Amino acid sequence: MSAIKMKRVLTTPALIAFGLAYMVPLGIFTTYGEVTVKSNGHLPIAYIITLAMIFFTALSYCRMANKLPIAGSAYSYVQRTFGGKAGFLVGWAQILDYLFLPILNYLVLGIYLNEAFPSVPAYVFVLGSLIGVSLLNYLGIKLINSVNFTLIIVQMIFIGLFIFFTFANTHLTPEVIIKPLKINADDFSGLMSGAAVLCLAFLGFDAIATLAEESNDAKRSLPKAIIWTVLIAGCIFLVVSYCGHLIFPMWSSFVDNQDTASLDVMHHLDKINRIEFIRQISNNFMYNFFQAAYLTGVFASAMTAQTSVSRIFYAMGREGVLPKQIFYKIHPRFRTPYLSIIFVACFSLLSLVLDLSLVFSMISFGALVAFTFVNLCVIKSYLSGNTKTASMLFKYGLLPSIGVLLSLWLWTSLDATAMIVGLVWLAIGVIYLIYLTKGFTKTLPSIDHSELNSIIKD
Repeated sequence: MSAIKMKRVLTTPALIAFGLAYMVPLGIFTTYGEVTVKSNGHLPIAYIITLAMIFFTALSYCRMANKLPIAGSAYSYVQRTFGGKAGFLVGWAQILDYLFLPILNYLVLGIYLNEAFPSVPAYVFVLGSLIGVSLLNYLGIKLINSVNFTLIIVQMIFIGLFIFFTFANTHLTPEVIIKPLKINADDFSGLMSGAAVLCLAFLGFDAIATLAEESNDAKRSLPKAIIWTVLIAGCIFLVVSYCGHLIFPMWSSFVDNQDTASLDVMHHLDKINRIEFIRQISNNFMYNFFQAAYLTGVFASAMTAQTSVSRIFYAMGREGVLPKQIFYKIHPRFRTPYLSIIFVACFSLLSLVLDLSLVFSMISFGALVAFTFVNLCVIKSYLSGNTKTASMLFKYGLLPSIGVLLSLWLWTSLDATAMIVGLVWLAIGVIYLIYLTKGFTKTLPSIDHSELNSIIKD
């Protein structure tokens, strides 16, 4: 058992900032081109579909975070509700999305910085970002939290200007206003496929749950932070995606340049800008400001993503399903799971060779596994007793059941690559599980109830 524990320094506002930094308020532009093309120019509708599914699942995370305020998120909830083997496999799937989100951020940083400075190879920016993120994680959660607040403020300033310039420079006829929201029957399949990809945009609320052991009054602060983060991020994504479609409705031009479609939007906004004092500052004001704000946001997301996955590894190491001598180690001075952080940094070197669209697919698969099972955890853990009132059946039965159904619905919209990669990853997990349990003849190791109670009450 580790004698050193993590510092409980995070308040509800700090957790919200962490969740928003993880999501990246400007993260809408990471998948802007891909999902706009998939949805036939109806990105705001795709966000509405995803938000509806996410809201029910976020409620389930609130229930479980209140009941089990420990690091590990979906892994810990399923492990305590359905047993060690189920918990391990969900945790294994969860690792898929958490491990690849830092890689996604490093790829985006490399692509956009190389676009701005073509003489510098993309891998230089990738390596520099990876080292910087890992160092900040190594030094502690309090430092990361301070950086998060600063980087979120920069993004919110940009978003305010983006909305203002949209309505100041765009000719808003009734046809233009309604076009992004007007869908046809043949758009439905693309909307669902796009909504499945957008799941990764909301992963910040899941990440908040991994910080239970670094939160003040975790049973109260975690649920509040989860709901507020989902609502704030959802409103930002909807408004910004709608404004983007008003500015640049020619979405079919993104087909051949989906990764950098957002730059086309910013170029066009600068081109139609009629505000003279902005023209005097720069003819590419919004384009340049977007580059700065977006990339600082992506850097913040990389920081928080590495933080979250290292906490999941910490929880799995404490349980003994991953090697304790590596993953259940806390730095004596900085109180961080430093060996887990180093492991994630080494794994993230894959960002030097992987493709952006492949990483999108990997993240969505792992997220939907976690979402489905956390909803099921609420049903089992809250309704397993004999007494069931109408209120309990509604809160702990109907609402999470809707979350399960919506998650399964989005499952059917994942592309073939996502399913193949995800199932192969799960197969590797099953093989490792067979090894851990000696062919399922032994139970998985776990912390005892006294240690669990000590963590919750600490």
